[in-house]
Amino acid sequence: MKVILLKDVQKVGRKYDVKEVADGFALNLLIPRGLAKVATKDAVLKIEELRANDLTNKKIQEELLIKNLEVIKSLKVELKEKANEKGHLFAGVTKEMILEEVKKVTKLNLNLDNIKLDKPIKETGEHKIVVEAMGKKAEFVVNIISI
Repeated sequence: MKVILLKDVQKVGRKYDVKEVADGFALNLLIPRGLAKVATKDAVLKIEELRANDLTNKKIQEELLIKNLEVIKSLKVELKEKANEKGHLFAGVTKEMILEEVKKVTKLNLNLDNIKLDKPIKETGEHKIVVEAMGKKAEFVVNIISI
């Protein structure tokens, strides 16, 4: 049975690919889970349109992201957290906390995957955070203040 994949499916194909798969695989797994639909002539034409729209949307998003990375370079974010006298935080500052604060300050739409942080920050002071998107990198400063 020929199907059009609506999402990337491991070992089958990528989104919008037209693939020949076993009838049972299509009818019992792919179609009920919304991963594919039957490839009719009309559906194939519609998918070609969607594929073209996706490409233009990705280009637009990439351009916006590059502009946003320029904004991020000059960014300085402050977080207030509880710490002891030596400057060690009681709870680490995570990607989620940093992302939330960046969104408050800049209104940019970033993902957790864009922020590169190996482990939570456990000390007060200034820390450089790397944001990577579409192969481009930018750094900004997070200042953690003890309360």
